Amino acid sequence: MLMVRLIFERFVAKPCAIALNIQANGPQIAQPNAILEKVFTAITKHPDEKRLEGLSKQLDWDVRSIQRWFRQRRNQEKPSTLKRFCESIGLERNPLYLQGVPVVLGKIEMGTKQAGKASWRRWKFSFGLYIFTYGVRFLKKTPWLWNTRHCWYNYPYQPLTPDLHYYYILELSFYWSLMFSQFTDIKRKDFGVMFLHHLVSIFLITFSYVNNMARVGTLVLCLHDSADALLEAAKMANYAKFQKICDLLFVMFAMVFITTRLGIFPLWVLNTTLFESWEIVGPYPSWWVFNLLLLVIQGLNCFWSYLIVKIACKAISKGKVSKDDRSDIESSSDEEDSEPPGNNPHAATTTNGTSGTNGYLLTGPCSMDD
Repeated sequence: MLMVRLIFERFVAKPCAIALNIQANGPQIAQPNAILEKVFTAITKHPDEKRLEGLSKQLDWDVRSIQRWFRQRRNQEKPSTLKRFCESIGLERNPLYLQGVPVVLGKIEMGTKQAGKASWRRWKFSFGLYIFTYGVRFLKKTPWLWNTRHCWYNYPYQPLTPDLHYYYILELSFYWSLMFSQFTDIKRKDFGVMFLHHLVSIFLITFSYVNNMARVGTLVLCLHDSADALLEAAKMANYAKFQKICDLLFVMFAMVFITTRLGIFPLWVLNTTLFESWEIVGPYPSWWVFNLLLLVIQGLNCFWSYLIVKIACKAISKGKVSKDDRSDIESSSDEEDSEPPGNNPHAATTTNGTSGTNGYLLTGPCSMDD
């Protein structure tokens, strides 16, 4: 999966991004400084007020200049808009995965603002569209899509067809790729939530496969894949500066996500795993484990739906989709605004670092996280 992703980004996604005039400009480079670099690499990337004051006296810099240096230094580790576009169109899903968990969409001023990169990456648009399409085509030929009681008839002596086996293996390999790539990406605020999601997903897929609960497992997988392609399409529209299309796709994503995760999943899937299975085959040890894992997934669905609703409320008040509350640590506009080229950090007006913007410049529209 990881090799397919790299090949796809290199030979398909990147030419598409260049055709859309998406630039590879990175953030402004911080001025070389041995003392600050040592603090950044060996002590902390987010110095507190006391440390900032100490560095200010040691370097004869004002606090705001030091804050700006650390902000620029952190932003150097972020990918360019071109890179993020390639990963969105390529085989790397968000959450919610997501990879798929919701991500914020908003305007990006390419070349001057760079949004943070998700630490827990998803196989994105291409994989999400492919796996959902495959799942729908496979399930529409099965009896348990139309009558969920067929998930439990003749259980556990149900045949494992090649199509079902392929579907499971593909999904499992995807989640394992998320597990590995999460530790190489910039951390997000919900790193722990996504790590729990990946663990539960891998264990749930493996557990249902081993216990031959694959029929109901395919329903869970297809339902959770339904919103991913819309989210990634919205992000690509954002990177290409198609703001109206971006907003429209995000609204569609939010509607599909909330409908499937808070409506169809509990009323359709949990109903059959909790009640129909009890009636047909009765409870057994693995039944309790399986349903416990599904309830954990539903809890995460509620958490992400809350974030989506919160983003939607802000979008209504601001007139466009803006910032994600689960975004990267560096994702706020305060953190990402760069000092205009040519400004010397030493020449900044001295400040105590306690102003409304915490010493950061606000010079444009809010940026957006991947």
